[in-house]
Amino acid sequence: MDIFFQDPNEIPLPPEEVRILNLSAQPYPDGRRVHVELQLTPFLKRPSGEIIVTNAQGEEVAELSIIESINPRLELTVHLPNPEPGGRYTLSAEIFYAELDLPEDELEGERPPPPEPQITVVDRGRVAFNIPG
Repeated sequence: MDIFFQDPNEIPLPPEEVRILNLSAQPYPDGRRVHVELQLTPFLKRPSGEIIVTNAQGEEVAELSIIESINPRLELTVHLPNPEPGGRYTLSAEIFYAELDLPEDELEGERPPPPEPQITVVDRGRVAFNIPG
């Protein structure tokens, strides 16, 4: 049984209308972790997402995956494995839906590899933040 506590004034939206309402990144004082807040519009179907942190040179330094979130308001911690002595970073978020197109009939004998999911990106967000040196 699924139990969702949601505001009755918020109308859940179909996948193609789901959007990022708020995205923020706040580094912890240790400079090795980043507190991320992500708020989505209410949804009918659970979305997935990717959060990527890049340094000032555009190199990816951390990644976090969200698999079929049940809550439109998320608070996450991203760990930076090898933090530089400070600097400017960018946090990018991508919200998407993945659909598998599975064959209806089973093949006899050896099974083929599963098909790649069809990814539909519905929204993207980006925010910059600084880690003090």
